[in-house]
Amino acid sequence: MEKTIQKQLGRERRHNRIRKAVVGSAARPRLSVYKSNRYIHAQIIDDAAGKTLVSGSTRDIAKGAKKMDGATKLGSELATRAKAVGISTVVFDRGGFRYTGRVAAVAEAARAGGLEF
Repeated sequence: MEKTIQKQLGRERRHNRIRKAVVGSAARPRLSVYKSNRYIHAQIIDDAAGKTLVSGSTRDIAKGAKKMDGATKLGSELATRAKAVGISTVVFDRGGFRYTGRVAAVAEAARAGGLEF
């Protein structure tokens, strides 16, 4: 139990450190990624207005798919939704998670879908 709590606190510290530097605006909103054991949630946020512009989750988009396939589908779907709203450039916020695996798959699929980081 102690190790789990320490890992969570470490991620929260990393996330706070990242958030000091990464801020979304109306011109360049923030693409935030949260990873749980089962799902990945991603949203594009305008921090100046405090509003979520686009959101998605593997829970809805890639139901029944494998985790990596779901992350890729989420990234491409998020890019499609962002393009529909008129968003082309974003700032990537990995949420304190390492840029590997599912987090990287979301980012790479969003880039392939047309979003610029």
